[in-house]
Amino acid sequence: MIRKLNYVGIPTRDQDRALAFWTEIMGFVIATDRPVGEKRWIELTIPGAQTGLLLFTPEGHEDRIGTFFNGSFGCDNVQYEYDRLSARGVTFLGPPRTKPFPHVYFNDPDGNTFFLSSR
Repeated sequence: MIRKLNYVGIPTRDQDRALAFWTEIMGFVIATDRPVGEKRWIELTIPGAQTGLLLFTPEGHEDRIGTFFNGSFGCDNVQYEYDRLSARGVTFLGPPRTKPFPHVYFNDPDGNTFFLSSR
């Protein structure tokens, strides 16, 4: 029986830049960082969550870099996270919205767009 989703992949051109963004700015923690050919297999954990991120772009999937992430990050207070992450340099596509529930969109350094909500 499947019990959880281990990680979701975030496509990236520059693994070092992505790693710095997701750990130093977003606050995620390195679980695995090991070589895989010319790239690295980098798994990150989200403190307090079971699902993590994978900063790895498989060969032939480079066209996914800079697209919309088909998922959602959750938090307790979108406005608080917006203020906190804006101060740390995160690029948002606009201020938080409250309808139909609190949410906001942000970008990573590769131009991937993410959805953050509290509901």
